[in-house]
Amino acid sequence: MKFAREIKAGITIVGPEAPLVEGIEDLFSRNGLKLFGPSKKAAEIEGSKVFADMLTKKYNIPAPEFEVFNDREKLIDYLKSKTPPFVVKADGLAGGKGVIICNSIEEGIEAADLMFVKRKFGKAGDRVLVEEFLDGEETSIFAITDGDDYVLLPSSQDHKRVFDNDEGPNTGGMGAYSPAPLVDDALLEKIKNTIINPTIDAMKKEGRPYRGVLYFGLIIHDGIPKVLEYNCRFGDPEAQVTLPLLKTDLMEVIFAVIEGGLKNLKVENLKKSATCVVLASGGYPDSYEKGKEIFGLDSFEETENELIFHAGTIKKNGKFFTNGGRVLGVTYLGDDLESSIDGVYRSVKKIKFDKMHYRKDIGQKGLKRLGIFN
Repeated sequence: MKFAREIKAGITIVGPEAPLVEGIEDLFSRNGLKLFGPSKKAAEIEGSKVFADMLTKKYNIPAPEFEVFNDREKLIDYLKSKTPPFVVKADGLAGGKGVIICNSIEEGIEAADLMFVKRKFGKAGDRVLVEEFLDGEETSIFAITDGDDYVLLPSSQDHKRVFDNDEGPNTGGMGAYSPAPLVDDALLEKIKNTIINPTIDAMKKEGRPYRGVLYFGLIIHDGIPKVLEYNCRFGDPEAQVTLPLLKTDLMEVIFAVIEGGLKNLKVENLKKSATCVVLASGGYPDSYEKGKEIFGLDSFEETENELIFHAGTIKKNGKFFTNGGRVLGVTYLGDDLESSIDGVYRSVKKIKFDKMHYRKDIGQKGLKRLGIFN
């Protein structure tokens, strides 16, 4: 807040979820400063998976069945009464890594120990959910809302697992593409009517009107959408493929949320496709080394179609080095999904650092749905 005052910021846009969950919007609002993001009470929709699941149950929003536990033994007894697979989730913020899909009771017990005994997720694992496993295909939708009205960004599809063919542990996201061919006009209307509209109305009824960007992580099975998760901010790497497709100035949309007038704002998207590939440190999402020099960035002349998003990097003496698990996001816009995928992998080949890892199948589900097989 002090920095925002010093530079006389007209508006502050919050990227990560933790400050929103801690109540930064409330702090700014009390001090007469404008901030784009939900209040502390509204941000609980991401800050507590228990709250989110309770909300969907109370307002009949399609979502998995669930049970909540704060005791390891009771959780394990429950798992032994269920047939795998099932999903074990830490209640609080866990950097996208607090969700474990368990294909056996033994894996469920390991997940319980990870949270209750080893305390891998700290306080985020004080309460643990066991959710019904839902088979289907995932998609993501961003709604930018003022609490009453909203506009939607193009649909996208994230790739959470660290390895090709959706294998390995969950990550913060290894790549994404947009728009997702899975979400046609009919399905989008169903998502709006059964999930987006009811969620925004529910938050208002709960005395937590939601203002900002609300991310809907969905799963689609036999044409039926259900909620897997909510985020109280732009999801990563979905933002890297949806925001570049926004033709309308993003600041126009944000000011309309803060100042009013969103209902009357016409929002347009480019008629293109975008694909993002995340370049990660070797070993991510587990232990990994930092400080690897990144080569090839000087070969990029950033254009409206080829974009580089820095994530886990640091600059020293004019050179870039790795400084995190997910290091860079490379995005390419093409006239269609196939050309955006081809373009992004051409871009990726320009970059190198020791033990660099990335998925080589980003967007393939979309191509198959379009009847294109690479």
